[in-house]
Amino acid sequence: MDALYRDYILDHYKNPRNFGELDPHDREWLDHNPLCGDELGVHLVVDEDGTISDLRFHGQGCAISQASASIASEELIGRKIDEIGELSADWLIDLLGIEISPTRRKCALLSLKVMRGAATGDASWPE
Repeated sequence: MDALYRDYILDHYKNPRNFGELDPHDREWLDHNPLCGDELGVHLVVDEDGTISDLRFHGQGCAISQASASIASEELIGRKIDEIGELSADWLIDLLGIEISPTRRKCALLSLKVMRGAATGDASWPE
C-alpha cells in the first residue's frame, strides 16, 4: 500500500493541482521552512458566503512540501474559510497517506501553515 501512496505523492509533485498565482485575490500568505528552505505562498479567493471559491499556491521545495500543498488545495476549495483555522496537522498527514518522519514533518505541514496564515492571520505551525 505504501507504494500506491508514494506514487500519489509523486504525481502531485510532478503534476501539482492549483499551482500558480491568482490576480485578483482576496487573501495571501507567504512563508518558508527554515530547516530545509522550502518556500510556499498561497492566494485565496473567498466569496460573499465565506467559501473558498479558488486557491492557488506557488513556491518551491521538496516533493513532500509541494505534494502536500497540491493535495490540500484540492480539499480546501469549496470549504468555508473559517474551517481552515480548525484543521490539525493530523488532517493533512492523513491526506498524505504515508508515514512522515519527524525531520520531514515541517515539510509536510508548511502548506497548512501558509493556508492558515491566509485564512486567519495565524501562521503558527499546525499541531
